[in-house]
Amino acid sequence: MAAFPVRGLVEVLALAAVYLLAARVALSLAAEKSHICPVWLPSGVALGGLLLLGVSRWPAVALGAGAVAYAMDVTPGVGLSVVLGSTLEAVLPALLFRRMEGARELHRVRDVAWLGAGAGLGALVGAGLGTLGLVLGGVVPAAQWGPAGWLWWMADLLGMLLVTPVLLLRRPRRMARSWEALLLTALTVGVCVGVFAFPRPGSAAAHAMTFLLFPLMAWGALSFGLRGAALASLSIALAAIAGTARELGPFFTVDLPHRGLVVLQLFIGITALTGLLLAAARAERRQAVELLELLATTVRAVHEGVLICEVRESGGLHTVFVNEALCALVGRRREELVGAAPGELLASSDGGDRQRLLEALREERSLRAEVALTRPDGTRMWSEMQLSPVRANGQAVTHFVATHRDVTATKELQARLVAAERVAAVGTLAAGVGHEINNPLAYLALNLEAARRSLAAGLSPEGAQAPACVRDALSSVRGAQEGAERIRLIVRDLQVFSREGAPERGLVDLNALVPPAVRVVLHALRARARLVEDFGPVPRVLGSEARLGQVLLNLLVNALQAIPEGDPGRHEVRVRTGTDASGHARVEVEDTGGGIPPDVLPRIFDPFFTTKSSDEGTGLGLAICQQIVRAHGGDLSVRSVPGQGATFTLLLPPAPVQSAGSLVPLHAVAHVAEAPETAASGRRGRVLIVDDEPRLAQSMRLLLEPDHEVVTVTRGEDALAKVAAGESFDVVLCDLQMPGMDGIAVYRRLQQEAPGLASRVVFISGGASSPEARAFLETVAQQVLEKPVRPDVLLSTVEEMLEGGSPKVAARGAVGGTRRG
Repeated sequence: MAAFPVRGLVEVLALAAVYLLAARVALSLAAEKSHICPVWLPSGVALGGLLLLGVSRWPAVALGAGAVAYAMDVTPGVGLSVVLGSTLEAVLPALLFRRMEGARELHRVRDVAWLGAGAGLGALVGAGLGTLGLVLGGVVPAAQWGPAGWLWWMADLLGMLLVTPVLLLRRPRRMARSWEALLLTALTVGVCVGVFAFPRPGSAAAHAMTFLLFPLMAWGALSFGLRGAALASLSIALAAIAGTARELGPFFTVDLPHRGLVVLQLFIGITALTGLLLAAARAERRQAVELLELLATTVRAVHEGVLICEVRESGGLHTVFVNEALCALVGRRREELVGAAPGELLASSDGGDRQRLLEALREERSLRAEVALTRPDGTRMWSEMQLSPVRANGQAVTHFVATHRDVTATKELQARLVAAERVAAVGTLAAGVGHEINNPLAYLALNLEAARRSLAAGLSPEGAQAPACVRDALSSVRGAQEGAERIRLIVRDLQVFSREGAPERGLVDLNALVPPAVRVVLHALRARARLVEDFGPVPRVLGSEARLGQVLLNLLVNALQAIPEGDPGRHEVRVRTGTDASGHARVEVEDTGGGIPPDVLPRIFDPFFTTKSSDEGTGLGLAICQQIVRAHGGDLSVRSVPGQGATFTLLLPPAPVQSAGSLVPLHAVAHVAEAPETAASGRRGRVLIVDDEPRLAQSMRLLLEPDHEVVTVTRGEDALAKVAAGESFDVVLCDLQMPGMDGIAVYRRLQQEAPGLASRVVFISGGASSPEARAFLETVAQQVLEKPVRPDVLLSTVEEMLEGGSPKVAARGAVGGTRRG
């Protein structure tokens, strides 16, 4: 009982009972005075039961077949052959159908084909064993084995083709076209009655009316699928069998009844098989249509653009489908795209992309690339395209499918990052160059000042009796000093526009910020226009000197590029500062170039929008300027008249009123008022110079030695060693950044070992200090001399340290002064 549970036993008994009931119905439809049935219904019940319940329920078939043989009162030998044949004819097709993974819904043509092939094979085995038993049992003469086997085989085959599909039908759903089903049923019943109930046997009218049953069966198969085909075929078959059994209808012949029976079986077989095939084909077509509709709906609904093009015999491409996403992507209607060549969407300037696409099409291979597509207004958008060939017949490529994903924002972000990296690289390079220039420039300026002092000391008070060569040398030294001063200003401007890290915010004087930006572009500007500076009273603003300097520089470069070369007398660039009616600081950069077209003006601040060539700009300059200005709470606007130039107006809110000393200008410097000759205090001090640049240390020593005793070292460790050895110093000039022990480490050691000397340390900075160094300077009160150190500033700083004072803080100075840490 464990191997064959109670449920299995119930199913076997139930299936055997249905088998026996179907046998009684089939025998009742047999021809009068004969047990020959055109259709053996139990064979269909057996196969359908095994397909539904499983092949393990085969004992039900054997039990039912044995009961039928016993009821017909046949010999045990004949009964055994019938039981064995009936069981095998159900088991074999069931195993074959499942082995070939047939679907019980019979919604594929292959399912119907495998069901028919299995039924034919099983019926052949069952008919062969059954008729063999009849011949051996003397029931059928040996000469009639062939005809008897044919009728048996056809009866069992038709039983499986008619009954099995009906048993495999699923629970009926609510019919949406019940009126059509009723009409089909009424017509089928009417025609069956007309064909098989009243006509005389063999009449021509009955034969003609028989053909009306085929379109009715096809109607049922095409409109209602397997259900319509199975029920229509079974109904027609039962009507035909019943009429023929009562010696009515076109298939009964008086003289040759067996021939009429064969014709009846062929009619039923063709009708049943045709109906099943039509239903399966209809189901496959419906599935294909639903799949296509689902695919089309999905393709239309996806966010990526989809384009399908057909390969013509000439090799050209013809667009046959586009979805809404692609239409929105390129800004065109579907009617404009369908029928056109897909290559028309590519931007004309993308020769490389077009060439790669043509190679992929020629080689019939897939391609993944980023391409530029054009819109009707001439703008371009970037798309990530995936091109795939479609081989409809498995060999030749008939279509290409291209999916497009908008990556314009990604490309813009990449370009923005590249531009930012370039700006950062240029800034880092400028800062490094400035730092490297500062050291030799510092000892150049100090040596020139020492030379000037030496030459000036050799002149008489009147100066008339000095040799001409001395006067010429003094004039040359002063000219060299002016050149060094210009280099110092250029280095300072580079440092202003290349500061790294988070922007420091403080009070900014826009009038003082304009000249450095002007000097950067002045050389290129001279070939195009004259420069006019119109400065007015401007309130100080709270912001980043470096960022606002970048804005002014970009506006000047933009004005420069708007003016053609060759006629500088005709054009000008005017920089005007002042205060507007609301009290905001105003800076205007005006040019007399060609102006900005009205259609371009609304997009002038859009990122990556530019009318310049790729060599002149990326379309980021004005967008970055506006972003910086807005971050400062200001506004950047433009007005232009085509042909008359453009004016960019920068408005910034004034800094809030602060108490005295709460805010100081950025990079404020303290310096002693310049004088041709700085008078010495008369006190000779001992100065320790610590700098890793020997020439710079030597230059400072030469400048200070006439008035002071100077000791130079190039390493922080050497300076600490002299202090530890007991040497005393009045002032320590220490470079902030040195290899090994830097100025910060020296200062901290002095705080521990010589606190009095630590308070007399003056730092020298090259302007490229690290964040740690900047943080250190904010916590100490030591003075910082910015390289290149001006000689007068160096002398005055030493004098004030010897007097025990501190430098006076000026409003704002240049690089080369001193500042508080």
